[in-house]
Amino acid sequence: MNTHTMQVASKVAKGFSLFLLIALFAGCVQQNYKPTKTSVELQAIQAKDFETTKEVAFASTMSTFQDLGYKVESANLATGFISAEGPTNEKFVLFVGQVMETLKATAFVESMGQNKAKIRLNFVNEMKSSSGYGMEGGNDVPVEEPKFYQDAFAKITKGIYLRESME
Repeated sequence: MNTHTMQVASKVAKGFSLFLLIALFAGCVQQNYKPTKTSVELQAIQAKDFETTKEVAFASTMSTFQDLGYKVESANLATGFISAEGPTNEKFVLFVGQVMETLKATAFVESMGQNKAKIRLNFVNEMKSSSGYGMEGGNDVPVEEPKFYQDAFAKITKGIYLRESME
């Protein structure tokens, strides 16, 4: 092989290596959230009416969050707002660094008249990444799967039933 052929082969190899590196990093970048449901569709899966008082619905929602392993960060019966955070899962991803995922939850409990309450839940998967070079990234993705909310409401329903049985 002559020198010119070796130089061309070297440039092709460098170009191919650069292409592979860019493709690899592009696959590791967190994608921006794009909603799959309208706000009306989300509200339909995130909200449920109960035949109970606001106080019982609020206490049952807080207990359910705690039973599911969430740490209640704030709760206010007067406003009906509860904010909670699930455990953080941490892992190392090659070429990205440390990645931490935390499921965060909020609930809004409101009175809808005598012995009627409405609960609206919202779950968001918060992802944060940081590398050894000081770079940080993040992405918050709302949970939109109806089954996830149905399971949470089933547990809240059981909690309401148990609280009302004790009265």
